Amino acid sequence: MIRMDTKEIYKKTIEKWGKTAQVLMAIEEMSELTKELLKDLRGKSCSIQEEIVDVEIMLEQLKEIFGTEYIDIFRKSKLQRLEAMLDG
Repeated sequence: MIRMDTKEIYKKTIEKWGKTAQVLMAIEEMSELTKELLKDLRGKSCSIQEEIVDVEIMLEQLKEIFGTEYIDIFRKSKLQRLEAMLDG
């Protein structure tokens, strides 16, 4: 059972271990996802779903650290560009 809301968990995690440690952890988790994706392409058993969750959690912490001011703007722009590529 989760007692705190997720945003509060992310904030307290950053407070406890610090921004630098959490950025390094995000890099580590992304690396682990990369490794699992490569294993999957080689036909080895892997835990991609679990690593995706770890990366998603770290991405939310990165948003807390670096802010979200432009994220929605960038997402919309990049999705529009992707859509144009699919149509073109």
